[in-house]
Amino acid sequence: MKTASISELHKELATLEPKQVLELCVRLVKHKKENKELLSYLLFDSNDEKLFISNLKNEIDSLFSEINTSNVYFIKKTLRKILRITNKYIKYSGSQQTEIELRIYFCKKVKSAHLPLNTSIVLNNLYNREVIKIKNILSKLHEDIQFDFQEEVDKLEE
Repeated sequence: MKTASISELHKELATLEPKQVLELCVRLVKHKKENKELLSYLLFDSNDEKLFISNLKNEIDSLFSEINTSNVYFIKKTLRKILRITNKYIKYSGSQQTEIELRIYFCKKVKSAHLPLNTSIVLNNLYNREVIKIKNILSKLHEDIQFDFQEEVDKLEE
């Protein structure tokens, strides 16, 4: 079975009646948790991006409190889990400003958690990759927004 392109789907959805589109959306949401989360974001959270970011920061805080620091392996697994969740919500938002804000917050939490970044190559690489992503996103933003975030990025590199 061949999957239709986005433009084909868009044209077909435009020909349907609102009731049919609603039924399709509900059916789509039933199949995957990610679809339900994306629709929840679009319906409830996309109107207030600041509240969305603060809720995510709270979730990141709670996940950081669960880090098992007894072994570098467990730290790495937990950090990757936090990043996976953060990346998922960044993808839902689609805003570069939201993305940079959440990535900076993640890096700040890593620094403040006093994890063994200097002794573990894996943790150091994970952290450095996030800083590189932040820099790449920052270069694409407007100059005024770049200025707002540049100081925080400089602190992350220390």
